[in-house]
Amino acid sequence: MTLTSYLWGIRISTAISFAAWILVIIQMDPQKTGAAGQLLFFISALLFFSGVFILFFTWMRKKVSGSEDNALAHIGISFRQGILIAILLCLLLILQQYRILTWWDGALAVAGIFLVELYFLTKK
Repeated sequence: MTLTSYLWGIRISTAISFAAWILVIIQMDPQKTGAAGQLLFFISALLFFSGVFILFFTWMRKKVSGSEDNALAHIGISFRQGILIAILLCLLLILQQYRILTWWDGALAVAGIFLVELYFLTKK
């Protein structure tokens, strides 16, 4: 498959997940729906943010390398990094929801995601 076909699939998936996320925000009251509504919110947010960051990292790799073939060769890295950043963002949102997010909690979450990424980069 070409890079363009991958990117169109990710764009369409991101648009669908964005619509689902907006629908959850507009239609659901978190006080009435409880855990189910919060779970839907965070899953749709995770999917949306993953798509956005995957597209961003792929665009950056294509811009830096200047080659579509190089960006296609590293699509897996962009995919992993996009998902990890989206997980970090959702984790920070969850901590903020429970009013326990402080700067050192955020720094520890960033360090944890950074260590996971370093593990994958050094693994052969």
